[in-house]
Amino acid sequence: MPAATRTAPERTARFGFAFIGVLLIAVNLRVSFVSVGPVLANISSDLQLTSAAAGFLTGLPLIAFAVFSPVAPGFAARLGLDRALWFSLLILASGIVLRSLPVPGSIWAGTAMIGLAIAFLNVLLPSLVKRDFPTKVSQVTGSYTATQAAFAAIGAAVVVPVAQTSPAGWRLALGIWVGLALIAMAVLLPWLRRRASGTVPTTTPAIAYRSPWASALGWQVTLFMGLQSIAFYVLMAWLPTIEQSRGVPASTAGFHLSIFLLVSVFASLATGGLLHRGSDQRLVSFGSSALTFATFLGLAVAPDLTLVWVLFGALGCGSLIVIALSLFSLRTVNYPQAAALSGMAQSVGYGLGAAGPVIFGGLRDLSGGWTLPLLVTAGIMALLAVTGVLAGRDRVIAGD
Repeated sequence: MPAATRTAPERTARFGFAFIGVLLIAVNLRVSFVSVGPVLANISSDLQLTSAAAGFLTGLPLIAFAVFSPVAPGFAARLGLDRALWFSLLILASGIVLRSLPVPGSIWAGTAMIGLAIAFLNVLLPSLVKRDFPTKVSQVTGSYTATQAAFAAIGAAVVVPVAQTSPAGWRLALGIWVGLALIAMAVLLPWLRRRASGTVPTTTPAIAYRSPWASALGWQVTLFMGLQSIAFYVLMAWLPTIEQSRGVPASTAGFHLSIFLLVSVFASLATGGLLHRGSDQRLVSFGSSALTFATFLGLAVAPDLTLVWVLFGALGCGSLIVIALSLFSLRTVNYPQAAALSGMAQSVGYGLGAAGPVIFGGLRDLSGGWTLPLLVTAGIMALLAVTGVLAGRDRVIAGD
């Protein structure tokens, strides 16, 4: 039925169904890998993983993000956007189940599949929002961003109690999230009947622009994206383990992680409002980076104030991700250039983010304590602050 001939109730119903679909996809974007952190010590003990191997396990989805994100548009062009989203959810559900099976190597294969699926969903969900909500992109994007963070917080809070009360332990605690993927698949199944005309466009207008790969500003934005990813994913992977090693109960450490995620939602919303008040982002970039610097330095030298550092980290990381994503548009002259910068920054940036937990775990093995890896990461956050000042200047990558 043409859009012009639909009645108001039909348009409202279609809008509501599509919005529910977006939210159902969003709830699957973080919880399946963020929930690993609170039970990482249990996994390491059960599978006899070194700290470096445990760090690699948490970083594996990020490696998949870096490798497979550029493939997602082609995947959608071949299958259609709706089918690509549905099959990505199928891959996600299969990966969650495989990760929880007591089969040698399954945790690695399942985690890789989870990373592949979320990489596709991360890239394709904004395309869905642009297609189905062309006049409400910012509102819908804000809603699904808050939803994914809220469910990640819930996952971090409940995974330890589930692991402690079930004979299956961490395997059940991580496996239960397949239910979210299955619900989304069931609700979105009618989308598979949509015509291929709803797919992601395979061609774009030939608009001249300078490649961000050849721009110093492009690399500054990319480095900013990567360094802020290190802060977030190191905390996701290691904060519960650090706290538990210092005598904090596992359930409390998981609760702290959920507080981190919930506070970061409000930090993201506040930062989104601040960024539109001017074209220069240096002050907010530096201030947010300073909060993450204080987080890692504080965890190293004043561990008794852990909850304070958790709040600092939540405010800093919640703000930094909004800044990083906004810079893709603010530092470019047109949409094709913004897309090119986004692809560059997310691919390279997630690669850096994936290396962070691995290097952090390796430094822990090398030093036998948490002080060295925390201080090194604090130094990286100082570099982030400098990069934020450079990338936050009121400039764009000049056209050819």
